[in-house]
Amino acid sequence: MKLFDSELKIMDVLWRKGKTPAKEIADELGQSIGWNKNTTYTVIKKCVDKGAVLRTEPNFQCEALVRREEVQKEETAELINKMFGGSDELFFSSFLKNKGLSDEKADELLKLIEKMK
Repeated sequence: MKLFDSELKIMDVLWRKGKTPAKEIADELGQSIGWNKNTTYTVIKKCVDKGAVLRTEPNFQCEALVRREEVQKEETAELINKMFGGSDELFFSSFLKNKGLSDEKADELLKLIEKMK
């Protein structure tokens, strides 16, 4: 499921808070990024139409139907395909080269890689 940046803002609120009234989502996004209520409700409707959010009554309750990890996995795969020709090795190499890792962070990554084998 492809979610656009605006939809990810809605999802982020739901992933952090769980089931949340749309008004509360609108209030939070209004304060944090300046969205008005209509913008928030329009984006929530797009998320509902895509099957990412369940809307129930009363109070226009919204609940995430997809987990953050699922979306992260799909977004990462799309990035690797688009920018690195589908090569995990090129992606990882570029990440390491551009990140400027400390020895401590490099050791942590090595341990993570060993753990995942």
